[in-house]
Amino acid sequence: MRSGAKVAVVGGVFVLVAGGIGYGAYSVLGSDGGGDGGLASRNATPEVKTGPPSAEEIAQASKGFFDAWAAGDAAGAALLTNNETGAEPVLASYGEDAHIGKVKITPGPAVGTKVPYTVKATVSYDGKSKPLSYASELTVVRGLTTGKALVDWAPTVVHPQLTEGATLKTGESSTPTIEAVDRNGAVLTKEKYPSLGPILDTLREKYGESAGGSAGIETWIEPADEAQPDINLLTLAKGKPGKVQTTLDAGAQAAAERAVKKYAQASVVAVKPSTGAIRAVANNPATGFNAALQGKQAPGSTLKIMTAAMLLEKGLVTANGAAECPKDAMWQGRSFHNLKKFSLPDGSSFTQSFARSCNTAFIKLIDDVKDDSALAKEARDVFGIGLDWKTGVVSTDGSVPEEVGGEAAAQYIGQGTVQMNALNMASITATAMTGTFQQPVIVPKSLDNRQLAQASRSLSPSVTQQLKTMMRATAAWGTGAKAMATVGGDKGAKTGSAEVDGQETSNSWFTGFSNDLAAAAVVQTGGHGGDAAGPVVAEVLRAGG
Repeated sequence: MRSGAKVAVVGGVFVLVAGGIGYGAYSVLGSDGGGDGGLASRNATPEVKTGPPSAEEIAQASKGFFDAWAAGDAAGAALLTNNETGAEPVLASYGEDAHIGKVKITPGPAVGTKVPYTVKATVSYDGKSKPLSYASELTVVRGLTTGKALVDWAPTVVHPQLTEGATLKTGESSTPTIEAVDRNGAVLTKEKYPSLGPILDTLREKYGESAGGSAGIETWIEPADEAQPDINLLTLAKGKPGKVQTTLDAGAQAAAERAVKKYAQASVVAVKPSTGAIRAVANNPATGFNAALQGKQAPGSTLKIMTAAMLLEKGLVTANGAAECPKDAMWQGRSFHNLKKFSLPDGSSFTQSFARSCNTAFIKLIDDVKDDSALAKEARDVFGIGLDWKTGVVSTDGSVPEEVGGEAAAQYIGQGTVQMNALNMASITATAMTGTFQQPVIVPKSLDNRQLAQASRSLSPSVTQQLKTMMRATAAWGTGAKAMATVGGDKGAKTGSAEVDGQETSNSWFTGFSNDLAAAAVVQTGGHGGDAAGPVVAEVLRAGG
């Protein structure tokens, strides 16, 4: 879409619908400029007001701005903001580059200093026209020097998806459209599967030309960062789409979309352990940052899958062997405890500690490991974390930095400097199931013959079997039992909760498997892993794929 083509402005009739609110006329004459616009007295120095703008000032300032914007007066509208220099070129490009006209703006009731509104307009280009509508909001603030009520400028005032340095454009796209299909040939669209929006945009940017399609005419947002894909807002004339095969499964994707919508902020990813094929990716909210693939945060006790693998490989524990689980433990001056400070009786097995998510059982074994970097090595060498994954879209492949002392101990239970997302944890679960890391992919390697990441070694059959035994116990009678009760087949799980930046309620993490499907989810401030993220994973696993 980055064609850079310029075409003469198509004239339009601009109308403002003021939502039935009877405001007086708002003049933009007499402004003193400098991004601090408004009315200026011709006969006396105006009084500089302070404090929050009044309801009347908010109404007048927003209406004046809407009037000028709808009239196509970019300079006049910019004068009514607190950043005239930044606002004017963006407002000007609305008509000049994006060819948006016949603008109708309907404000809603102000909520404090914020004014929500809807925009209905028409995009016209090369003899083709189509309606465009969306909702956004602005905030009215008091100018620092004049004390006048002004619109607090941000690109989102013009469009909610417009970011700093990005531009709105309409024209012939430089990248042909694509028709992305799932593994069975079902068509995947962002309308039906909203979470796939950023993924489909990236697939188009990367594979549109090679897929054999032809360009259409569109309205899009072109980000300032050329590494980011354009965001298509409207298609005026369709080109011929090229077909792009993905590894996704429409049924699993639909289940993932339903599951994350139950929470304000949630992400889930499903992976096929035997191949690394990504079957589903979903986020709520579905627009913007793709947290499921690009997020970076501590995964809590779900990382104990990896820690357990390391301890098993070193021969320090066995699934059925005894493991001490006191209510708290100390390591180099740093105190660790279990949820609600529970403990397990002497002689309890390592499987019981794993299934009950006993933190201290893992911390108590650090002395025997005798290598602060052991977990970082396990992450890289066995689970493929940090090996520059080439999934086919933008993704982050996790991080377990080498640490010492208390920080290294915190990593054992998925805290400290460990950084993961739902994709990473689904992959870790998949590796635990098969014993061998298969780099996750969302498009087949054959599409572009890219080099996939490979771990340097696999887990032994004995360690793999013990890991699966412990995860099965977690799903059968441990902390994951309630969430996994409705999941059939050979199943296992691990719960986790992680406090980030001192938040009062921890993030909820959960990962599990059923037959040849592994899934992981995180729900922000969701509390215990089995309570929020667990049902999300269970719904995806039930859908199969």
